[in-house]
Amino acid sequence: MLAIMLRQSWRRNVRCKSLAVITVFLAAGLISALLAVSIDIGDKMARELKSYGANILIEPAGQAALPVLFGERSNPLAGQDFLDENELPNIKDIFWRNNIVGFAPLLSGNVTVDKQNAAQQTVGVLGTFFSQPVNVPDEEDYQTGQRIISPYWQVQGEWPQEPMAEGAPVEALMGKQLAIQNHWSVGDSFRIRGPAAALTLKITGVLSSGGDEERQLVMPLAAVQTLMGLPGKVQAIRVSALTVPENDLSRRARENLEGLNAEEYDLWYCTAYVSSIAHQLEEAISGSAVRPIWQVAASEGVVIGKIQLLLAVVTLAALVAAAMGIASLMTSTIMERAKEIGLMKALGARQWQIMLLFYLEAALSGLLGGVLGCIAGWGLAKAIGLMLFGAPLSFAWIVAPCVLVVSVLIALIGTWFPARRIARLYPVEVLYGR
Repeated sequence: MLAIMLRQSWRRNVRCKSLAVITVFLAAGLISALLAVSIDIGDKMARELKSYGANILIEPAGQAALPVLFGERSNPLAGQDFLDENELPNIKDIFWRNNIVGFAPLLSGNVTVDKQNAAQQTVGVLGTFFSQPVNVPDEEDYQTGQRIISPYWQVQGEWPQEPMAEGAPVEALMGKQLAIQNHWSVGDSFRIRGPAAALTLKITGVLSSGGDEERQLVMPLAAVQTLMGLPGKVQAIRVSALTVPENDLSRRARENLEGLNAEEYDLWYCTAYVSSIAHQLEEAISGSAVRPIWQVAASEGVVIGKIQLLLAVVTLAALVAAAMGIASLMTSTIMERAKEIGLMKALGARQWQIMLLFYLEAALSGLLGGVLGCIAGWGLAKAIGLMLFGAPLSFAWIVAPCVLVVSVLIALIGTWFPARRIARLYPVEVLYGR
């Protein structure tokens, strides 16, 4: 009997039911899209925020504490401790190896420039990777360097070739300020002499980075190692990693790792916090001290956290608006069907039976609107990803059952308020039009 009444109700009230389905559909579509965006926004935004540069710095253990004492630019013992270049592949062998976007080793020093028709002068050099192939387990043709981890580096001209061509001049970038100061230009060639060797240098581009690199010659790491007589050695490694925002657990681990119990330690270690990845890198590189670059890491966490908060507020607003829309529709439906309700009461229908009928109608509206909303939300999430990130967002299918449950709950909550009016309807009054 209830099924027959439900079917007839849908057949005779197509307009109201359609409006209810459309209301839930719009809310479910928006909610499913926002949930899909919220789930995938962390990785997508983290990749976009890599324009800030590397967020982890690896240094020799004996040197890492010195900047705290002497300042980053006035370390009197800089260059005395080194890391082994052969251990660079270990960076991609940690638990969170897939979160490592890239890395670039660094080795700096001073050389003497011998340029025709110019006095000799001493300039700083920086050796690093630009886009260097690295042998990494399970990843063929893996390349890493400043072109990947420092997208804010702007080069006017061409990037140096890597690996270096045997017998050819070493290609290098010159910092913008260094080029202006010495009136050098792209295409210039000259000899440079270091403590251990000399070589011919060819300028292929002018570098604008906003940092100390603008006052240096930047060239492949192997060339600086040759000049300094330090084969296979690096002073530091910049690492760019995808991380999740810091929370109370990660802050506690940062302050006192030994204070975590076994369960908390496992949770922290298996979550992509910047402090957790830094800890794993320190385990992978012998004789190293690893510290996050908090200016970059903190800004990433703040931006992603605020975006997720905004998505949560918009989702909540959509839920409230949908519930209010359903409540308005059900109120008008009950007023229109007052005589029908009164007749059912007069024929002996119980209060709960009548309310059950309205709740079932609402649940069906919510279910149908939720299914259509999930399909629309899937398309909307893909469109948002293409517009914002140039790539479609992945739609986590756990969103679908969540949205269906929420859609039904929206419809039921929206029905609860007007359904209470049924109790105040008396058959005599509504049947006589009072």
